[in-house]
Amino acid sequence: MKKIRYSTLAFLGLALVFASCNDAGKSSNGALSSSAAEKVYVAPGEQDEYYAFLSGGYSGNLTVYGLPSGRMFKEIPVFSQFPTSGYGYSEETKPMLNTSFGFIPWDDLHHPDISQTNGELDGRWVFVNGNNTPRIARVSLSTFETEEIIEVPNSAGNHSSSFITENTEYVVAGTRFSVPVPQRDMPINEYKGNFKGALSFISVAPEDGRMNLEFQVLMPGFNYDLSHPGRGKSHGWFFFSTYNTEEANSLLEVMASQNDKDFIAAVNWQKIEEYVKNGGGTKMPANYAHNVYDEESHTGISTMKKEVITVDPTMVPGSIYFLPTPKSPHGCDVNPTGEYIIGSGKLSADITVHSFDKMLAAIEGEKFDGEAYGIPVLNFEEVLAGTVKSGGLGPLHTEFDGKGNAYTTFFISSEVVKWNVGTWEVVDRKPTYYSVGHLMIPGGNSRKPFGKYVVAMNKITKDRYLPTGPEMEHSAQIYDISGEKMELLYDFPTHGEPHYAAGCPAELLKPNSKKIYRLDENKHKYATLGPNDARVEREGNEVHIYMSTIRSHFTPDNIEGVKVGDKVYFHITNQEQDFDVPHGFSIIGQNTSEILVMPGQTKTSVWEPKRVGVWPFYCTDFCSALHQEMQGYVRVSPTNSNIELSWSVGE
Repeated sequence: MKKIRYSTLAFLGLALVFASCNDAGKSSNGALSSSAAEKVYVAPGEQDEYYAFLSGGYSGNLTVYGLPSGRMFKEIPVFSQFPTSGYGYSEETKPMLNTSFGFIPWDDLHHPDISQTNGELDGRWVFVNGNNTPRIARVSLSTFETEEIIEVPNSAGNHSSSFITENTEYVVAGTRFSVPVPQRDMPINEYKGNFKGALSFISVAPEDGRMNLEFQVLMPGFNYDLSHPGRGKSHGWFFFSTYNTEEANSLLEVMASQNDKDFIAAVNWQKIEEYVKNGGGTKMPANYAHNVYDEESHTGISTMKKEVITVDPTMVPGSIYFLPTPKSPHGCDVNPTGEYIIGSGKLSADITVHSFDKMLAAIEGEKFDGEAYGIPVLNFEEVLAGTVKSGGLGPLHTEFDGKGNAYTTFFISSEVVKWNVGTWEVVDRKPTYYSVGHLMIPGGNSRKPFGKYVVAMNKITKDRYLPTGPEMEHSAQIYDISGEKMELLYDFPTHGEPHYAAGCPAELLKPNSKKIYRLDENKHKYATLGPNDARVEREGNEVHIYMSTIRSHFTPDNIEGVKVGDKVYFHITNQEQDFDVPHGFSIIGQNTSEILVMPGQTKTSVWEPKRVGVWPFYCTDFCSALHQEMQGYVRVSPTNSNIELSWSVGE
């Protein structure tokens, strides 16, 4: 046991040494030079060239930044309650956070991926994963709001997600933690051979993006860490990195590092898809939520699904192969042509590159080195395209610039390394500050990268910003990669712990960004389409207030006859039809949050008064010069009061 502790401490010490070396090596020029500042400066009235969608990690949200400025423009709530807008608090959005475990208002969001057509970004949706309670969400890139969330059964630690095939046929969710399937009470030490790793293939309807869990492949009980789709010549395949092929269930930092090589799993999803369409697979009882937000009714609906089709890969010969990859690979990346699959063994100093063509030839020639649970293991030398001798420590993730170069992050040595695809030679390297995880080139996970910038997402900030107590926001750094050498331009704090990001040109999204919701298209059950429709109605102990808002008043703004113990529903419709004029609503004693209602939209907030009195409500979003006057009162009387329900607004 002492040896384990000492080795762990030595590993951590090595990481700190490299971080300190990077710190000591900083100079007063480079990122602080005027030329670098000019490259990230966006003048007043001008706009950024790219959108960057950064995962919020443990915030559960998706953050939107501009590049090259590094300015944060929006935080999109996905898996968390968000009082800024009322997401997860309003009656319309509460169903979006429903799961088979009940209402779960948090998750750990890791990997966004933008929808594609023919392997190129099309800017319709961005898909993100919930790592803790396994879920996949679809966010509209016209409204920048969460439109759909589907729970993933038989999974745990939904980490190798949410990556999409190159025509957005599927968004894929791979489990990090293998678990009993179906879940049951069993001894943990019986893990080996009994636990399974589910790889879930969720179809995406091309017209509206609606998702459906089509099938799950039940793999051996390894840990499935990250994944990327084949593209071009390798379209139809999906690649997953694995670790813990030892199937250890304790002290994984040691016991899951015994094998010299783990695997990248190559999955022919088209072959499995055909098998399922022809009646293959087993229908397994399941219980998982499918939540959809309807834009016309401005309302989320949650449905519980009761079964899923599972596939035993040994029943579909030729559908899955294992590519040996050293050592405990984390990243699993595919270059724009689809020929090269990069496996970054985080306990290796080198980067392993597999060839898709050589993989097919090895399969054809049956160049196998045995099997694992009935799945053929290909000979390492037969599928190896090359090895990048980097000289770094802890390679993690790779992206591509579309000009024949790859960029890999090294966590321990805190750097981004640029290398040539084909010669495998390192051509440049730049330090990061500090302990970099993912990196992102806009379009870097597609056939057509936009190789102007790379953004590194760092785990540790240390001395980069003004200190804010024991913990600081994480750091992202933007590098200019348009020339032969990388140039660090700028760094900026990021909210939550960003793991991965997706980026695209602003011109792809700007023309389709929704400005307003049209009132004549509002199909909300409780919509108030004009002040003349405003009213207050009682149904037992429920009071429904149909309220309209427009600069700068509420209709109604004086309400009487509400009683202690009533449940009061404020159904609020924003009458504005002008871009960027939301109205907010909050009332004293509200046990939820304020809500922010977009132009033409309807939202509902519930208030349960506990005391008699006259209680004010007001608009929380500054909307006009008379914003302070945008207010009203609710009179609350005793439970046994005989005061009739009434309302008014002025005369």
